[in-house]
Amino acid sequence: MRVVILGSGRGSNAEALCLARQAGRLGRAEIVAIFSDRADAGILALGPRFGIEARYLDPAPFKTKLEGAGEQRYIDAVGACAPDLVVLAGFMRVVKPGFLAAFAGKVINLHPSLLPSFPGLDGIGQAFRHGVKFTGCTVHHVSPEVDAGRIIDQAAVRIEDNDTQETLAARIHAAEHRLLVEVVARLSLAVRVAD
Repeated sequence: MRVVILGSGRGSNAEALCLARQAGRLGRAEIVAIFSDRADAGILALGPRFGIEARYLDPAPFKTKLEGAGEQRYIDAVGACAPDLVVLAGFMRVVKPGFLAAFAGKVINLHPSLLPSFPGLDGIGQAFRHGVKFTGCTVHHVSPEVDAGRIIDQAAVRIEDNDTQETLAARIHAAEHRLLVEVVARLSLAVRVAD
């Protein structure tokens, strides 16, 4: 199964996938490319480290979404990789129907809350401020509505009485790394069986 990763930040979730692949824990998944909407994103350093194509793709003209010329650049670049799965791992742009149609049923996202609770930006902070006892992370299919696609799997994280937002975030990130690897490995086996 050919996997393309899109990310905007330091790339810890993408790194977890690359390390899992290196260790033989990613099923039949092969990471073929990493693309970022930020030229200075740490995620791009994973390319040379793991021998994977990694490059910046201009997302213009919009600042928070992929639409217009930027969307077409992403469709062209991702499409050239012939992906079976597109993983949004900290990709901080809203993907629009054009991109989703180009990769129908193949785009998944990792979100730092137990959806449908706390969608959108700052899911960890939302949960922490709300005072819930459990939060976590969710891997879901991407739909045109933000964080509203069909849920694939979730991992719960308890909020302890002595937690700060930072300690909670660290535990959620660790849960994200485990969950995303498990889901991609499982999907890779399902795709292979379907072939």
